[in-house]
Amino acid sequence: MNSLITEIGSIFHGDRVNIEDMEKILHSYKSNPHHWRQYAMFDERNYTRNLVDTGNGKYNMIILCWGPGMCTNIHDHSGSHCFVKVLEGQLKETRFAFPSEGVEGKPLCPIGESVVSLNDVSYMSDQLGLHRMENPSHSENAVSLHVYSPAYDECNLFDQRTSQRHKSKVTFWSRYGRMISDTDVLFDRIQTSSRQG
Repeated sequence: MNSLITEIGSIFHGDRVNIEDMEKILHSYKSNPHHWRQYAMFDERNYTRNLVDTGNGKYNMIILCWGPGMCTNIHDHSGSHCFVKVLEGQLKETRFAFPSEGVEGKPLCPIGESVVSLNDVSYMSDQLGLHRMENPSHSENAVSLHVYSPAYDECNLFDQRTSQRHKSKVTFWSRYGRMISDTDVLFDRIQTSSRQG
């Protein structure tokens, strides 16, 4: 995983992201559980987001762990690029048109659906719409690598029936291969409030 982190970090030297270069790096990496297993922490109740690298503030590299049937809410990416590589199992992605401002009460419009299989790569941004990711298997886990640039700490979640949106904080289940404790959460809150004060 260290060589992949180094390779990804090398393309984030400027202010712009070269989408093709990033996709090429992710396509060339072949999933090896020995590389990423230490970051893959599951929870039986919900999918988990496990922070691997912060890329000197230019991006976040995260491993998501999905139990059978687990899925995200429909969400945007706060203006960031989102790259996904499946490391184990497969994911189903459903895309929706981004609703116009002030248009609530109408259902979101689905615009596409695809399955991202082992070693496949997917790209998403707010210009392409919203999406929901899910593990379609009822018996097998899935693991995926996500790179977000720039990193963000909140996004909008959307109700499929009404298009209503609300902000949600982005949280992590673990950081750098270590479970997050209540003490870590308290420290984060203190750091955030001191930056805002």
